Amino acid sequence: MARFTIPRDTYMGDDAISNLKDITGKKAYIVIGSNRLVKDGTLAKVEGYLKQAGIESKVFIGVEADPSVNTVNKGVAEMNEYNPDWIIGIGGGSPIDAAKAMWLFYEYPEFTFEEAIKPFNLPPLRQKARFIGITTTSGTATEVTSFSVITDNETGIKYPIADFNLTPDIAIVDTNLVLSLTPNVVANTGLDVLTHAIEAYVSTMATPLTDALAMKAIEMTVENLEKSYAEDVTARKNMHIAQNLAGMAFSNAILGIVHSMAHKTGDIFSIPHGLANAIYLTYAIEYNAKTAPAKYVEIAKQLHLQGDTDQQLVTSLIDLIKNMRKDMNIPATLKEFGVNEAEFLKRLPSLASTAVADPCTGTNPRTIENSTMEKLYMAAYYGETVKF
Repeated sequence: MARFTIPRDTYMGDDAISNLKDITGKKAYIVIGSNRLVKDGTLAKVEGYLKQAGIESKVFIGVEADPSVNTVNKGVAEMNEYNPDWIIGIGGGSPIDAAKAMWLFYEYPEFTFEEAIKPFNLPPLRQKARFIGITTTSGTATEVTSFSVITDNETGIKYPIADFNLTPDIAIVDTNLVLSLTPNVVANTGLDVLTHAIEAYVSTMATPLTDALAMKAIEMTVENLEKSYAEDVTARKNMHIAQNLAGMAFSNAILGIVHSMAHKTGDIFSIPHGLANAIYLTYAIEYNAKTAPAKYVEIAKQLHLQGDTDQQLVTSLIDLIKNMRKDMNIPATLKEFGVNEAEFLKRLPSLASTAVADPCTGTNPRTIENSTMEKLYMAAYYGETVKF
């Protein structure tokens, strides 16, 4: 038996945030990252629509790139004083992830992060508040997912919280909110979308529902990402929808070793998450396709790539990703990105063991052990073909 969970309502398209004027409630606690949403007028629009709905609001500003335990605790303390019945996360993955964690500990103050990271182990939420995710980047899709990742900056420990309870009640995918994204952000987040969709499609927990969403997201990303990078408005809006579809897919099918690898190196080597995924994706496909090529072949055929054999089709898919990476000036290796070789080799055993233990590894289509993960990291560092 499989389960499929997405937000009760998803509003998408131009000015989708205007739907906030129709919700019912008393108090909303809004969580954002930087002042960017203040300066560009997005926050004022959100507050205005909430006011039309008769809802007062309080704003938390200052969620960092990797949201921390301290930030979450600060938000929870404010929530306890304010007593909101709506929590609204606005931005990329970090503010919305932080808002989700704040929501959890607002409702269950006695809960601990150590308890929270046990997969699908949370108590029922919505005892005090409901949740709205409003995404302003086309990448993480956390506005529709059951995940939140929080970092303890003092210990370096990352707390990946996964539970269907964390799936927002309402997702808002306003296509006007991504028009000012820089090409660099478009590239990194867009290849994150492609990784989400491909890993969901080949996951051992994939279902016909997740396959349909993942494949459509793959098609839309291949068609639109480079055009969006070149600042084509229609393509930019299409990518915002594609990331949402990919999020619905991977929230239910989970992911694979690309994300396992990226989770362990992003903070240590200061690699943006989407960029790390972009580097690792081709190497992971080479590794997985040695024993599980079928679904990669399906992707290649759906994209009308060239090849008469399974191997030729998989190679065409890998080459497509490599070309997209090159066209958008994304490095192909960790070494090219600038990761120090001595530091990488020093940390390699730890990186490999923790990547193997990452929850995403459990749904990868091919199993992997520590020594093999070390070899895969090495291939991604030096740009070697995966032959094992």
